[in-house]
Amino acid sequence: MHFEHLIEINDPNNPMLTPLSVAQLWRGLIHRAESPGEFLDNLDDATITLREEGFMERQLRFGSLLVHDRIWFEPQRRVRYETTPSEQHGGGSLTMTIEQPEPGRLFLRFVYHTPLSEQNGGNEETQFIPYIKAAYRDADVHTVRVIREMAERGDLGM
Repeated sequence: MHFEHLIEINDPNNPMLTPLSVAQLWRGLIHRAESPGEFLDNLDDATITLREEGFMERQLRFGSLLVHDRIWFEPQRRVRYETTPSEQHGGGSLTMTIEQPEPGRLFLRFVYHTPLSEQNGGNEETQFIPYIKAAYRDADVHTVRVIREMAERGDLGM
C-alpha cells in the first residue's frame, strides 16, 4: 500500500496558526524519533539500540508487540523510518519531508509504504485500508499538534 498526504504547517492566510521555522519543525521531528512516547499514546517502551551520525535504530514495545525500526536523518529536510518485518509486524516505511515551496509557506509531506495490497478488491485485508489510512492521517495530525505545543512552550527554540 502506498499512502501520501501533506499537512500545511505555515499558512500566511491563517492568523490562527503560529508560524514555525524549519529549524523548529526539524527539532520536533528529531524529538519524535528520540522520544516516541510523547507522540504515541499506546507505546509501553522505547529503546534506542544504535545511534550514529544521521542514523539510529530503536526497539518499540506495544504490549506484546515488538517493533524494530531504523531511522535516517537528512538534516532540515527529511526523516525516513523503516520498520523491520517480523512475525508480528509486516514492516514498511514512513518518510516525512519538509517542503517550503515559497517564503512563508511550510508543509510536511508524509509518505507510507506497507506490504498491504490494495489490488485484491474483495479480500478482508483491503477492506481495512481506508481505516489504516485514516489512522495514519490522524497520527500525523497529532504529531504536528505535539510539535506545535512544544514550540509554544519554547522547547524547540526559534
